[in-house]
Amino acid sequence: MQAISDAELNWRDYEIHSRREIAALMRQLFEKKQLIRLAIKGEAHSCLTSLLHVATDTGTIVLDRSVSREQNERILAAGKARCETSLDNIRIFFTVEGISETTFDGSTALRATFPASLVRLQRREFYRMTTPVTHPVLATIPLPAGQGESEDHALLPLADISCGGIALLDNMGLLGTTIGQTFDNCVIGLPDIGPVTGSLQIRYALDVPLLNNKTNRRLGMQFIDMPHASLSAVQRYITRLERERNARLAGLA
Repeated sequence: MQAISDAELNWRDYEIHSRREIAALMRQLFEKKQLIRLAIKGEAHSCLTSLLHVATDTGTIVLDRSVSREQNERILAAGKARCETSLDNIRIFFTVEGISETTFDGSTALRATFPASLVRLQRREFYRMTTPVTHPVLATIPLPAGQGESEDHALLPLADISCGGIALLDNMGLLGTTIGQTFDNCVIGLPDIGPVTGSLQIRYALDVPLLNNKTNRRLGMQFIDMPHASLSAVQRYITRLERERNARLAGLA
């Protein structure tokens, strides 16, 4: 399974410019009290802060101060700072500008404007996004000679997807349950992204019981030697699913 190095990353694939999405993410960071590492460009040292307030109507945030008075003075003098944090184990980077001193709940704090853009860097191989049920994502899996009764391929819906692989629903048992079996030239049709092709290897098989006394067979499939272009397409699709989920949670869709 291939890993993506920092040198191979196309940061634009992870960048968000939508003000509504940025506002929704700022609210989530505030509600979950996520720590934020704040640093001034050119300085090696950083400080930990958190969001004290998010004002979506004015597009401003209030950040806790550094414990160092000298560092606060440098932050105010710079007027902007780089921030790094995480949300649901996804790294987030952004730059805040227009930093000024303000008062919040009787204490001195830092006020700044919403970032113009931010980067959500989803790189955990096993972080999985559930795929739509109403319009399922389909995978075409070529079958070895003699494995399919009448077809030379299986067309199966995905249950979820990650940068490390997918979970398939194989209720007809077309692929078997042999751990380690690899299927080459598989094609996954990603909506609005396009088809991606690669090899899939069975890593687990699980029969999930249903209320009607039947079972759903779920197969965990790992990507094997997936081309970088295909991994980038998978990442773009995951990012799109996350944006749609965040929009629903924020009441924007």
